[in-house]
Formats: sequence, C-alpha cells, structure tokens
Amino acid sequence: MVIPIIGPAFQLIVAGFYYLFGYISNNNVFPLPLSEEEESALLVRLEQGDEEARNILIERNLRLVAHIVKKFDSTGEDIDDLISIGTIGLIKGIGTFKRNRNTRLATYAARCIENEILMHLRSIKKNKNDLFIYDPIGTDKEGNEIALIDILDTGHEVVPDQVEILLEEEKLREKLDQLSKREKKVIELRYGLNDGINKTQREISKMLGISRSYVSRIEKKALRKLFSDLTAANGEKDPGQ
Repeated sequence: MVIPIIGPAFQLIVAGFYYLFGYISNNNVFPLPLSEEEESALLVRLEQGDEEARNILIERNLRLVAHIVKKFDSTGEDIDDLISIGTIGLIKGIGTFKRNRNTRLATYAARCIENEILMHLRSIKKNKNDLFIYDPIGTDKEGNEIALIDILDTGHEVVPDQVEILLEEEKLREKLDQLSKREKKVIELRYGLNDGINKTQREISKMLGISRSYVSRIEKKALRKLFSDLTAANGEKDPGQ
C-alpha cells in the first residue's frame, strides 16, 4: 500500500524536484558536493530539526539523482517520472540517515535513490505480472537482497504527530486550491494525494486526454507555483531564477 504524500513530506518533494528541474532545464552547474566537515555540521543541525539544513543537504546532493537516473535510460521510462521518483528517494535517504553509520551520506542516499526507482519499476511490472511482497527489488550496502516487504515494513519507525499532520495537510490543500483546476488535478494524480497511488505522466495523459508532454508542462508549472509559495513563506530565494 502506498501512503499518500501530505504536509511537510510533499513540500520537500516539490522543493527537491523543482531544484533539480531548475538546474537541468537551465543548464546550471550543480553545487559542489559538501565537504565531510560541512556535511557533518549540517547533519547535526538536521537532527535538531533545522529545515534549512535539510534543504541544503537535498540541494547539494541532487547530482546523485541526475547521475543515477541516467543508469535507467534503457528502461524507456519518462525522465520526469524517474527524476521525481529519484528525488523522493533522496529525501527519504536524508531523512533516515544516521550519523553513526559507517558510511557517507552520499553513499547511503544513492542506495535509497536507486531502491526508490527500482520499486517504481517493479510497480509498473505489476500491470503485467503478479508482484509478490517477497520478490527481490535490490540489495543493501552489504550486498544482501532486499525484498519488497523489507521496504514496506517500516511504517512503525517514524510516527509523526497526527495533529501536526492534519494542520500541514490543511495548509497544503490551501496552496493546491490556488492552482488551476487542471494543475491541481495533475498534481493530485502524480503524487497520489487523494488515494496514495502515484500515477505516471503517461497514465495521466490517457486519463485527461492530453499528450504526455503537455502533462509534463502542467506539472512543472504547478510545481513552480507551489515552490514559489513555499520559498516566499520561508523567505528563501527561488533557485530557478
């Protein structure tokens, strides 16, 4: 079961995807990787709940998403789909990384990005074949196979405050209501905001009777609006400018 993305998690995905799209579409050079000292200091701040530190860690590791997505060119999947899925993996990796691990954040995050994309590809395969929860979908850092159940059975590890979630979801819905009807529909379908099922751009194009490239343009325009709202609220600068 896929859990709907709401509140802070969805906001981070919007921010991460928009940062990456901004760099790619404008041919900008990705920020240099963090030094070990910089990374360590930011991770300490992140553990203390510093959102700015989280955003910096995401931005300075976006090159990982771009690099890993290239490895899946032969799958024939839409690049925008893989970028958004990979960005989700990066955000999850940064959110679950522990400083006492005997590895660098980049190594751990790269594995999370790749696993997230593999999970996405497995979900597509489900349309053709039965998907079993014990099917292998990748390996961990020791080279051991990871089954789908290993990824899904993590809901008990992080239990966010329910009241805070409801408040954040209400704020998110207010922002979504500022989009056009079609923009809102595309975002809801792409990120499974209503039913927890993320649709690909190709699936959405068939549902709405428009081209996939048009869906892509609508999504990016909507993300830009949402990201502008988020950065304005936090007093941050839009990286696409």
